[in-house]
Amino acid sequence: MSIFNPFSDKDVIHDLKSAAPNAELITDADSLAKQASDSNSIIKSTDSLIAFVKVTDENDIKGVLKVARKYHLPVIPKTTGSSIVAGSNAIENGILISTEKMNHILKVDANDQLAVVQPGVINNELNQAANKVGMLYAPDPGSRTFSSIGGNTNTNAGGASALRYGTTKDSVLALTVILADGREIHVGTDTYKNSFGYDLTHLFVGAEGTLGIVTEITVKLFPIPLGKSIAGAAVFKDLDTLNEAATAVRKSGAYPSLMQAFDANILGAIDKLKQTNYLKDGHAMLIVKVDGSNEQVKSALSKIFNQYNGKQIQLSDEPAEVKNIAGLAMAMFPAIYSDQNSQFFMSDLTVPLSQSTNLIQSIDQLGHELSINVFTAAYVGDGTVHPIIGWPKSAKAVPENVVQMVKAIYHKTIELNGTITGEYSVGMLKNQWVNQQLGAEADYLQQQIKSLLDPMHLLNPKRKIN
Repeated sequence: MSIFNPFSDKDVIHDLKSAAPNAELITDADSLAKQASDSNSIIKSTDSLIAFVKVTDENDIKGVLKVARKYHLPVIPKTTGSSIVAGSNAIENGILISTEKMNHILKVDANDQLAVVQPGVINNELNQAANKVGMLYAPDPGSRTFSSIGGNTNTNAGGASALRYGTTKDSVLALTVILADGREIHVGTDTYKNSFGYDLTHLFVGAEGTLGIVTEITVKLFPIPLGKSIAGAAVFKDLDTLNEAATAVRKSGAYPSLMQAFDANILGAIDKLKQTNYLKDGHAMLIVKVDGSNEQVKSALSKIFNQYNGKQIQLSDEPAEVKNIAGLAMAMFPAIYSDQNSQFFMSDLTVPLSQSTNLIQSIDQLGHELSINVFTAAYVGDGTVHPIIGWPKSAKAVPENVVQMVKAIYHKTIELNGTITGEYSVGMLKNQWVNQQLGAEADYLQQQIKSLLDPMHLLNPKRKIN
């Protein structure tokens, strides 16, 4: 049995200064309290951190882990802290380690169609760097302007274009990772194909920092498509009709990079904010964008919109109009969040393609039954459904009917053979659902993997697994 000698916070801080000399070490109570909870999480931590360490290189990370092993302290990896699922909330007596300062784009190679970056690089900054050489970085989560490639890798972030380009895991070729015991490993290659050994690269993608701390990421880049993009939008009578139209678009061979649906509540919020009148013609809207398109695709979309009696049809390949039409996909956020008297929680459910509107209808029905404001959007091209649930800001805790609704939505998603996290990952919010989502044997296997790579269970405990 291991016996740990008594120690104080001062002992830990002293050792951190020596072990990570290039890092910024923050230990005052006020600053630590501000870092205790992720900014977008409805779960707030009251646990106290010992230190917040902003590292600048791999040696600092190894030093922090050495101190953590010595005192058996939890280490919580963090980049920009934008997790919705409490992925980097404080844990009592923990060390919060930020790789935000490791923010250099090390390589952008148009010939090999790849980039090498540190974890603190912002998603959109990488895309802009790729654009300068005629390439693009495809994963485009809604947080792309402020979330980092490291955070996206830890959560396997998705985005609107996942139906064409895939999620983060589909763009990650290789990783450099520091394990809990301080070993630095490189997994994956700079090649687009690799069948050698176990696929360790994708074991770490989406692991939320529970298996190792990612310090370098090699990602795919795609050429910017030739030709004009086409965007279209139409209002449909109801979600069933929208589902038929969306299915027709998916089967048409158009290969959209965006297919987003709004329910009636979102349309009402947009009408209120923008003085539009979408709701008068139907209770569901479909927005489609196709990159590098042609007249044949434009004609196919027009035919589908009209075949299913779409109203207020917008369809264009003119750049300014394409931007405006595709921009409708993001219009829901200011429309919903303009309600200053409410706070909101957004989830990321993913179901088989044919079931997305079924799930939206179930969510809307639950909202009526439980007297809850819920606005639901969906990426109907990949089956991801985003319910945004609101309740009064004056509430001191999440209301019981909201908790009841979230549980019911999760049960319904699993019942439809879906997953309760398609892109935000598990964090502390959903880890109690692991057994129901994966089954007991897979749950146990995850525990074994964790124990093999992190036998002291120091890295981001209480996250990802139960």
